[in-house]
Amino acid sequence: MRTLEIKTTSSKYPVIVGPNCLQTLPDFLKNRMNQLSKILLITDSTVNQLYGDKVLHLLMDTPYPVSKFVVESGEQSKSFQQFIDIQTYALQEKLDRKSLIIALGGGVVGDLAGFVAATFMRGIPYIQIPTTLLAHDSAVGGKVGINHPLGKNMIGAFHQPIAVLYDTLFIKSLPSLELRSGFAEVVKHAFLKGESFLQELISIEDIEMLDESHLAEIIYKGIEVKAEIVGQDEKEAGIRAYLNLGHTLGHAVEAEMGYGKLSHGDCVAVGMLFAFSLSEKVFKVDLNYVKIKSWFKSLGFPVVIPDNLLTEDLISRMISDKKSTSGQINMVLIEKPGSVKIEQFTASELTNFLESWREEELV
Repeated sequence: MRTLEIKTTSSKYPVIVGPNCLQTLPDFLKNRMNQLSKILLITDSTVNQLYGDKVLHLLMDTPYPVSKFVVESGEQSKSFQQFIDIQTYALQEKLDRKSLIIALGGGVVGDLAGFVAATFMRGIPYIQIPTTLLAHDSAVGGKVGINHPLGKNMIGAFHQPIAVLYDTLFIKSLPSLELRSGFAEVVKHAFLKGESFLQELISIEDIEMLDESHLAEIIYKGIEVKAEIVGQDEKEAGIRAYLNLGHTLGHAVEAEMGYGKLSHGDCVAVGMLFAFSLSEKVFKVDLNYVKIKSWFKSLGFPVVIPDNLLTEDLISRMISDKKSTSGQINMVLIEKPGSVKIEQFTASELTNFLESWREEELV
C-alpha cells in the first residue's frame, strides 16, 4: 500500500493505492472528520451488486448515519436528471454542510457524485473510491461534472476530493473491455512522462495477464504524472491541458457514436493515434507510429474511426469542445515522449489532416 499526496493551490489530500486500502476508510473518517454529520454513498447498479454491501457495512462501523443512492450503470447517468434526483435525495435525507459524499465506482460515478458534492449547499466534502482502471485518471484532480446532449463534460466544476482510496482488489472483477479502456489513460500518462515509462508499457502484451503488483505499480506511476501536472495547474490555465492528449478527437468520436457504444478508452486510443500521426507531420519527427499502432491493435484497441462517422461531423464536435477557442481547435501533440505542445488548427486545416489520416489507415 502506497500513499501519494496531491497538492494544489486550493487543497492537499492523499491518494492511497494498494490491496485492501479500503479498510483504512473508517479510521480516516474518525481521525479527519470529527464533526461529520452524515454520509451519502453514491454508486452504480453494477458496482452496487459487487461491492455496495461491503462498503456500506464498513461505513456502518463508524458512528455516522449512512444512506445510499444507486444510479444505473453507464455514461447516460451523467445527466441533468440524475444530478437533480441525487440532490433531491440528499435534501430528503437532510444532509447538511458537514455531511460527506462518497463516490464508489468508475469515472461516471466519480464525476457525477463529485459534481453533486461541489454544488450541494455550495460545496461539501467527498471521497473518491474508484473501482475501475480508467478511474485512476478521473478520480484524481477534482474535475467533476455531467454531460450535455451537445457535448461531454460541458457542465461541471473543479472540486477536489478530500481523499482517494484506490483499492486494487476491485480491478480483479473488471471485464477485459474495462481494463483496456483504463489502460488507454495509462498510456496517455506514459507519453506525457517520457520514454522510460512508455517502454515499460510497450513491453506489456496482454493487459489481463498483468499481476497485481505490476498493475498497482503502473497505476501509481500514472497517478504520479497527473499529480505533478495538477499540482502546477489546478484549473487548466496551462499545462493541465496536456492531459487532454487524445481526448479532443476521442470525445468527438464518443459523442457521435452515442455514449456507451464505444468505451471512453477506445475512443481516446483512436484520438491518440491521430494525434501521434499529426505530430509526426507537424513536427517532422518519428514517434514510431507504425509500432504504436500495431501495439494498440494487439491489445484490442480500435485503430481507425468507424466508417459511419463523417469527418465534418467530428470536426463540428471538436470546434464545440470546451478546449477549443475562437473557432480554433486545440490539439495536444507530442514532439517526443515527455515533450508536449499544444497546436491550434482551423476547422479547414484539421479537416484536411483528418481526412488524409483516415484515407491512409484504409490502405
